[in-house]
Amino acid sequence: MSEETYMMPLIGDKAPEFEAVTTQGMINFPQDYKGKWVILFSHPADFTPVCTTEFMTFANGADELRSKYNCELVGLSIDSLYAHIAWLRKIQEIEWNGMKNVEVKFPLIEDIRMDVAKKYGMVQPGQSNTQAVRAVFFIDPKGIIRLIMYYPLSCGRYFDEMKRVLAALQIADAENCATPCDWMPGDDTVVPTAGSCGTAKERVESKDSSIYCLDWFMCFNKKK
Repeated sequence: MSEETYMMPLIGDKAPEFEAVTTQGMINFPQDYKGKWVILFSHPADFTPVCTTEFMTFANGADELRSKYNCELVGLSIDSLYAHIAWLRKIQEIEWNGMKNVEVKFPLIEDIRMDVAKKYGMVQPGQSNTQAVRAVFFIDPKGIIRLIMYYPLSCGRYFDEMKRVLAALQIADAENCATPCDWMPGDDTVVPTAGSCGTAKERVESKDSSIYCLDWFMCFNKKK
């Protein structure tokens, strides 16, 4: 019998739908998050040191994501609901990197049968057949996957980078622009490449003080 295979969703795809038990009750994904951004992320296992540092950091920054970026966090690992609850309670007792009494309020999905992990390509045989890699999916308010990050089991994620790319996605949507290398919120953004000779000429010769060009194909919006 051939082994069942799953296609990992790609940028621009609709987020695969699922219903799941979580530490915050049942969720119907992504329908329950319509109108909001979501960062759906997986971790290898409960009661592991790297995952514990991540959850403390993510929980500490969850309110900022919600209030500033209209974004919710949803976690997942191939562990039982009871293991999740026990681990999250233990996290509240740990002090690390200036954080203590950390309460994880965002939902953590129980995925013992790997149903969700398989839909999202979170289990990669080159790493493990029983643990999810550190996958991160950025899903927009319409339920479309906009950005994907994958980390190996050994490498903890950088939460500030997750906030940075979320901000970049949102400003690109709001202002029809792009963001250059090393862009940070408040920096100049990139004007989409000119689609015709006429547009290129207009940009280079423009007196608009809010835009400057280094060449016909490389123009920037000045930060406000």
